[in-house]
Amino acid sequence: MNRATIEDAVYTECPIRNILARICDKWSLLVIYTLDKAGKEAVRFKELQRAIPDISQKMLTVTLRTLEDDGYVTRTVYPEVPPRVEYTLTQRTYSLLPHINALTNWALEHKDDIIRDRKKACKK
Repeated sequence: MNRATIEDAVYTECPIRNILARICDKWSLLVIYTLDKAGKEAVRFKELQRAIPDISQKMLTVTLRTLEDDGYVTRTVYPEVPPRVEYTLTQRTYSLLPHINALTNWALEHKDDIIRDRKKACKK
């Protein structure tokens, strides 16, 4: 699938599916969450990779490019040797953060019950 074109075969004009498909993948929200935890400070690629140890370099690169393409992340390249690249959240993303934080808080509140229900379902 081309990361620049997210379309649903049946509902090609559905904005909800289109937007959620981009930010609700396996890594995007976690990258946004990690950048938010840095505050207004820019974060270098390797710092992000260390903060999310189970993401591959390729997947982090693809995720950051997708977030940049959609205007959630700003990428700044400094002309140094080796090149220094830093990432920050955009104003658009700061308007999204209360919703992400509400989802995170809900997940933390219900995590134990959900895991218990999963274990019960596995025993069936």
